[in-house]
Amino acid sequence: MAAASSSPSAAATNIMLAIYEKKTNSIDLYRPLRQYISFTYSEREAVNLEDDLSTVKTLRSDIERMPDPSPTTRRDLLISYFKSLCLIETRFPISPDKDHINTIQFTWFDAFKQKQKAVQQNIHLEKAAVLFNLGAVYSQIGLSYDRATVDGRRQASHAFIASAGTFGFLRDNSSTKASMGNSTTVDLSVECAGMLERLMLAQAQECVFENTIAKGSTPGVCAKISRQVGLYYEEALGALNAAPLKDHFDKAWIAHVQLKAALFYAEACYRYSLELHEKEEIAEEIARLRSGVSALVEAKKSSKGVAAQLLDAISKLEANLNRNLERAVKENDRVYLMRVPSPSSLPLLPAFSMVKSMQMNEVLDASKEKMFASLVPDSSAKALSRYTEMVDDVIRTQAEKLQQGSELARVRLKEMDLPDSILALEGNFNLPEDLKNEVEIVQASGGAAGLEAELQQLRDLRRVNQELLIQTEELLQKEAAEDAQFRSQFGTRWTRPQSSTLTKTLQERLSKFAANLKQAAESDARIERSVREHSTFMSILDRRPIEAALPSLSRPIMSLDANEDAIVGALKQSLRQLETLGAQRAGLEDMLKEMKRKDDILPKLMTSTGSYEDLFRKEIAKYNHICEEITQNIEAQEQLLMQIQAQNQEFSAVFNLEDYKASRDKCYKQIQAAVAKCKEIKENINEGLKFYVTLQDAINNIKQQCSDFVMTRNIQCREMMEDVQRQMAGFSFQDRKNTGPYPPVGQPHQTPRSSSQQQTEPQSISHPSSQTPYYRPPEQPMPGYGHPPPPYSAPQQPSPYHIPPSAAPYPPPQAQQQAPVSHEYGQPAYPGWRGPYYNAPAQQPGSLPRPPYTIPNPYHPHQSGYYKQ
Repeated sequence: MAAASSSPSAAATNIMLAIYEKKTNSIDLYRPLRQYISFTYSEREAVNLEDDLSTVKTLRSDIERMPDPSPTTRRDLLISYFKSLCLIETRFPISPDKDHINTIQFTWFDAFKQKQKAVQQNIHLEKAAVLFNLGAVYSQIGLSYDRATVDGRRQASHAFIASAGTFGFLRDNSSTKASMGNSTTVDLSVECAGMLERLMLAQAQECVFENTIAKGSTPGVCAKISRQVGLYYEEALGALNAAPLKDHFDKAWIAHVQLKAALFYAEACYRYSLELHEKEEIAEEIARLRSGVSALVEAKKSSKGVAAQLLDAISKLEANLNRNLERAVKENDRVYLMRVPSPSSLPLLPAFSMVKSMQMNEVLDASKEKMFASLVPDSSAKALSRYTEMVDDVIRTQAEKLQQGSELARVRLKEMDLPDSILALEGNFNLPEDLKNEVEIVQASGGAAGLEAELQQLRDLRRVNQELLIQTEELLQKEAAEDAQFRSQFGTRWTRPQSSTLTKTLQERLSKFAANLKQAAESDARIERSVREHSTFMSILDRRPIEAALPSLSRPIMSLDANEDAIVGALKQSLRQLETLGAQRAGLEDMLKEMKRKDDILPKLMTSTGSYEDLFRKEIAKYNHICEEITQNIEAQEQLLMQIQAQNQEFSAVFNLEDYKASRDKCYKQIQAAVAKCKEIKENINEGLKFYVTLQDAINNIKQQCSDFVMTRNIQCREMMEDVQRQMAGFSFQDRKNTGPYPPVGQPHQTPRSSSQQQTEPQSISHPSSQTPYYRPPEQPMPGYGHPPPPYSAPQQPSPYHIPPSAAPYPPPQAQQQAPVSHEYGQPAYPGWRGPYYNAPAQQPGSLPRPPYTIPNPYHPHQSGYYKQ
């Protein structure tokens, strides 16, 4: 084994141990395995498996020669070879038997006393030796990291954990099998593997302790981690001082482990004393310091051969302990005057493990390897299948018995209303799970108390819609007033159509929106009235926790013999016993599954020379003791349930349980009704919010249309005023037939006609030029004012306010083609108790073209449950 510190600057306590690998002799696996395949199966099979045989040969050769001595390469090699051995074990019977492969002898030398060796015709020796070397390589990897850094110590800790897991796997799976026979070595024994596992865990925990110190953790935390380091070293030392390891290891190596155990015990005493000093527990502080000093003094007596750095660390820690001890004794003599307890009377120091052995099952699992996959002995496969069916039948039967027992206990307790009635007596109430979930959902959304905030949102949205509607109406009113003023001022010269003839459709829509809002306000009022009427009823949902609203189970006011406590105590004791039986059943089921998982008899089947049935009876008998425990558990539960039934009857009579149940069920119904009412109101409010949002979009759209209409009318107004002013100044338009200001389309050379004539013209009227929105040059014809405003969909010369054809803000008074009936602005409001927000009359066909936007119509009165009566 090797000992090293991470760097010259590393702490002296960082001296750690790594294990050397076992040595072996060369053997030929290729030829015996190939001959067995050829003889047992066929030469063709042997040819097909040539690659697998070569791979095994190469792996074994690399194990012997170490072509790449780097620890990580060795680790991967050992893992691959171990998996190959697992596959070989189940297919090739290697033993001295004449019908087996008896020409292979595995030879391995002891890692600690290399003159000792084991020679066996047994693949278990090979597997155990490979596992030992894998654990040794992991320890070398841990020693190779720079443990002067935080990250280096973390990586080293992980490597030591893997090493511990490997030695633990060796102890649990291979040591016993490899130790059978006369030729064995101590290093592969169960005791040695367990000792090495403890040693690697100690070094992993030590790395964690050093990182804990580095990041400045509290003395209490450091003391716990340090004490666990010492415990791991003490466990390793205990194994070293017992047979068969007592005389197998070098004394200097044993002394190293002994000093490490004492060092970290004293370190824990030192760190713990710092915490005691902060708490002014001087007496125990003195005792702990003395205990640590004594441990170091005793350990130094056996320090022969130990590294000087470790002795230096012990001396420094001893000096710190003595310094603090002297200070504490002085303070106690002068101030506290407390009696110092003896170290033997002190409780054990607290310890906390930050590491545990890595589970190597997944790392070493060979089930996914494809090597020798085609080799399955027929007799072994059939026998294994038969045994597996027998085991599955046992597991299935016993699992059903366990499940039936648990279900029976659950049903019987529910019938007796246990343990709910006991919990109610102690003030621990429980709602039914589904009801509690519904209450939590309501409470999470604000509960009954949160309805007012949602109502305020409803009011705010209604107000916003009303303001938008008023603003839109004012736009049209202002435009109409200006038009009337100019019409009065200029008389017959003001020839453009009146605003009222053009805004009739818009006004009808606005009127319908106003009716919508009126009906909506009435529905909102009904919601608010419902909230007021049921607020007291729903206030139960605001209780936190909701169980506080449940009635309590009280003790009887008068008692003749005052034995209520005895009745309750006996019943609770029986329930605890029943719970214990249930836990035992869960453990028994886990034991069955674990036993089945580990029950691998394939190697025995492949090496067995007797009757398979005899082997099956022997192996299946392993499950008998668990089956007996399951039977005893079920019988004990049946007796206990009968006892609980009698005790519960007495309990019910004394505490008047029937009245309590009636009161509790009534409270359940009240809570359920409150939940239903609260959810109903919330749904109504949500539908109202959706309605207002949809209506707001519709009003915004029509407001934009009205704005576009007003803008267009303003442009026409300025142009007409210029025209009227020119007429009044005496300009003649007869000379401008080709460029008349407002001739109808298709007649640019005719004189202007009357307003009535112009209104009968087709609606395809040219727009003002997009470059000259406020006037036209003389050479351009201009539309007459007697026409209605041109639609924005004209394909020629789009105006500055061009809107797509489907988005005309308002249509001509006499449209030749009528749009289909649309409900975008006349849709029903979200439904209420007595119907929709409004019941506006249906729109007459042809009165309204399809608007330039579409609003979904999800609020049909006959499809919603909004506003229950």
